Amino acid sequence: MKQIAPRYVALIPAAGVGARMASSSPKQYLPIGAKPMLRHTLDAFVSSPLIAHTYVVVSAHDEYIDAIVPSGAATVLRCGGASRMESVRNALRALEGELHEHDWVLVHDAARPGLNAALIGKLIDAVGNDPVGGLLALPVVDTVKRGGDHVSTVARGGLWLAQTPQMFRYKLLCDALAAATDASVITDDASAVEALGLSPKLVEGHPRNLKVTLPADIRIAEMYLAAP
Repeated sequence: MKQIAPRYVALIPAAGVGARMASSSPKQYLPIGAKPMLRHTLDAFVSSPLIAHTYVVVSAHDEYIDAIVPSGAATVLRCGGASRMESVRNALRALEGELHEHDWVLVHDAARPGLNAALIGKLIDAVGNDPVGGLLALPVVDTVKRGGDHVSTVARGGLWLAQTPQMFRYKLLCDALAAATDASVITDDASAVEALGLSPKLVEGHPRNLKVTLPADIRIAEMYLAAP
């Protein structure tokens, strides 16, 4: 039997409210430059010829998404959960039968609008046929301090700051999230895979792919998006 070539699909969990932004709408819909933050994120995947399709996961009663996603650009899944882990897990269940077990799923934070086709291509190229998968990340370059009653310096050798996309095969990601029980421990998809005893590949990303968390981050994101 002829083996079907794996596809690369994007999955953007966007059911959060972004409480630390203190805004009247979920942060993924706040404007970055001339477009909503989520639209920048979606456009990055649409612009990549490597991505077969993009799925956006929102809450069941999301009132904003229909005005953000152009017709045919992505499939909206209204099955978002109370946590990122739950949203991704619900989406993977919804896609059962549409995706094959060896298809690659690139999970990306909606609040990382600085992603572009070049970074997507770099991740896909570097992970290749890795048996586990991988993610974009940045090596720690600053001195790291551990706070508390006795401040101490943490050796930064081997430390990385995780970014997204995080890229794993459909079945492996389903298995990893199904085995996870504590959403407070599973802070990203890679941590769920690591809990199975596996080691994802770290691929150096770029500072432009920052996560917008606080109001000041919007201006930083705009600066990166304005650059060539």
